[in-house]
Amino acid sequence: MSEIVLITPEVMLHRDTPYARLLTEAGFEVRYPRNPHFARGLVSEAETIDELQGVSATLAGGECYTPAVLAALPQLRVIARCGVGYDRVDIPAATQHNIAVTITPTANHEAVAEHMLVLMLGLAKRLVVHDRMVRAGGWRTQLTDPIRGRTLGLFGLGRIGRSVAVRARALGMHVIATEMLPNREFVQQHQIELVDFDSLLRRSDFLSLHSTLTLETLGLFNRETFAQMKPGSYFINTARGGLVVEEDLVAALREGHLQGAALDVFQLEPPDKNNPLFELDNVILTPHIASADTLSLENMGLEAARSIVMLKRGEWPDGAVVNGQLQATWKW
Repeated sequence: MSEIVLITPEVMLHRDTPYARLLTEAGFEVRYPRNPHFARGLVSEAETIDELQGVSATLAGGECYTPAVLAALPQLRVIARCGVGYDRVDIPAATQHNIAVTITPTANHEAVAEHMLVLMLGLAKRLVVHDRMVRAGGWRTQLTDPIRGRTLGLFGLGRIGRSVAVRARALGMHVIATEMLPNREFVQQHQIELVDFDSLLRRSDFLSLHSTLTLETLGLFNRETFAQMKPGSYFINTARGGLVVEEDLVAALREGHLQGAALDVFQLEPPDKNNPLFELDNVILTPHIASADTLSLENMGLEAARSIVMLKRGEWPDGAVVNGQLQATWKW
């Protein structure tokens, strides 16, 4: 009998895709969740366990893999996250239950970088405000902000941050970054200035987040942090909603200390319909879609599927496994 792979992300719920074919050709049975919104991570542990019964591997979205969920799924061998974030997977519990957790480290960084630039340009050029004005019959001149010559601050200089930096430099921006383990060769080649966190806040005309969510970064961008940012600057988050205390961001925007913000991620996803961010004209919001253009989606699916197939064959997908300490003892 074929082993089952469950493909969960909403944008992947198609029956004929290259990654589904790859899994089928490798001998797996491909299934999709009964609840099409399963991957949003809003269902109970009981429903999650029920959805994953009999599943050997998942092409995972944003569903939650808690210790209780993982303990109830002895057949689960691989959680292949489509993307680079894995904060909704309890890694110690997965490791305890001998479940390999993989990510897709090379599939979506360029898509996120492009989306970040769209958000930055949309803020600087007041794209949404001007669109609404023209549609309402308005026609007036309102000066916009330049990108060229301005300073872009990057909190995080991993694959996504580096992809953003290259594009920003091409636009004539000065790029500064805070990164614990920077790629020194890249920094030198692209003339990136490494700075401490306080300098990043104080000097950035546009501040963009490209960090993982950890205990240290949870809620790092709060009232105190926003107060240290350059007056009139812009704030952009395409990383993780938990990095930001949203009520403090709203306050900084309403008070006029920050000129605008753009968010692709939120503390609660989907956000509550009464979220005060919705009331602000100087905010651009998108539905956690930065990493998922048509090309990156296919690449993420293929990269995740390849990890599952390799692990089934006894091969180790180097660079993709989060809990790499399992390598010596892991078996399908």
